[in-house]
Amino acid sequence: MACFSARVSPKRARLFIFLFLVFLGLARPGQAKTPPEPPESVIAIGDVHGDFDDFVTILQKAGLIDAQHHWTGGKTTFVQVGDLLDRGPKPRDVMDLMMALEKEAPTAGGRVVGLLGNHEMMNIMGDLRYVTPVNYASFADKDSEKRQKSAYQDYVKWRHDHSALMAELPQPMELTEAEWMARHPQGFVEQREAFSPGGSYGKWLREHSAVAQIGGIIFLHGGIHPSLAHLKIETINSHIRDEIKTFDSAKQYLQSEKVILPFFTLQEMAAAVQAELSAEHKSLMPKNQQRQAKMTEFLGFQEWLSVRPDGPLWFRGYDQWSEEEGAAQAGKLLEAYKATHIAVGHTVQKGGRIRPRFDNKVFLIDTGMLSSYYPGGRPSAMEICGDTKITAEYMDQRVAILPPTAPSGNSETGAPAAGDGGEGLGKSAALPASGGICAATAAAAP
Repeated sequence: MACFSARVSPKRARLFIFLFLVFLGLARPGQAKTPPEPPESVIAIGDVHGDFDDFVTILQKAGLIDAQHHWTGGKTTFVQVGDLLDRGPKPRDVMDLMMALEKEAPTAGGRVVGLLGNHEMMNIMGDLRYVTPVNYASFADKDSEKRQKSAYQDYVKWRHDHSALMAELPQPMELTEAEWMARHPQGFVEQREAFSPGGSYGKWLREHSAVAQIGGIIFLHGGIHPSLAHLKIETINSHIRDEIKTFDSAKQYLQSEKVILPFFTLQEMAAAVQAELSAEHKSLMPKNQQRQAKMTEFLGFQEWLSVRPDGPLWFRGYDQWSEEEGAAQAGKLLEAYKATHIAVGHTVQKGGRIRPRFDNKVFLIDTGMLSSYYPGGRPSAMEICGDTKITAEYMDQRVAILPPTAPSGNSETGAPAAGDGGEGLGKSAALPASGGICAATAAAAP
């Protein structure tokens, strides 16, 4: 009788035992399932306008940062729809925080999407009507007085060398040193450099898009006008990027031709170019056809997509449309982009509440965070869970927007959750103050 024997190594025996136990565990009925991971969420915040303190507070309330301002949002996508700066006291702090979070979030699987607003575009181009003395002062350093005086001397020399141009200006530029210094305080020159193509903020902002589509939701600052619905989102972004490049190139050319100085505002640039063209037309200065063509092209900036009132950074139709008109237009826009919703900032909502419109197709999320400038405003965030569950986060309560539910008075303040007159708000319900909707969805899963 023949015998066959095999020796099994201890390592292989342990492997067999492990696999057998795993098989028994899988076959055993009624074993508890691993709790599902919370669905990944998108949190959107509207205009900040230099209100660093409230910005930090709402980011913490939404669970995106900790007490040291570091990212705690995990895999969340955070969208900020533009207008980080101007009006408020701490635009640099706001931008520095956004820059830091953009770097930190990916290490945790999250993402920060910063979009251009009209005020970002204004600062890039030198339209400084809403930049405050405090904003300029934040750019000043120990050498600012020296830079300010040097810039003034450059201006005096420029004015002396452009006597024919000066005579053609519709409004005279500053004639005295005191007037010039008042309009160009310490930090002004540094601010202009910081927003240049090579400046710390200018380079960063030029990397941002105007429009983003995340899941079924389109995010942007102002809105997509129906006449632009034939343009793909990337086409809109490309147009605006190209316009910024055109502006940068034109400014560099005008500087090289000594038509302007590097720190000129947009209004000063336009006035100098118009005066130069007028002087050449009257034969007060030598004509240069190539230069005339470039200057004429530059003056067309008011028709740029990034500057036009109906452009994506400036459009206010979603706030201004009637319900009937808006329902039809919003439906066409969503169909054109295969989207479910649009979320925009730009227009401050009365009562400081996120305002859904047109049967929850559009969400207006600028709630006037800078309350010192917008009376009744307050910080807010909108959390989206899978395009189907949307809530508004305020400092004193969380309010369900989608799906709409019966009104409820259960909030931190005990105040009713009815809205401020915006369509759909009266159907919202207050939620517990802690925990996000995506986490709540996971907890309710079978």
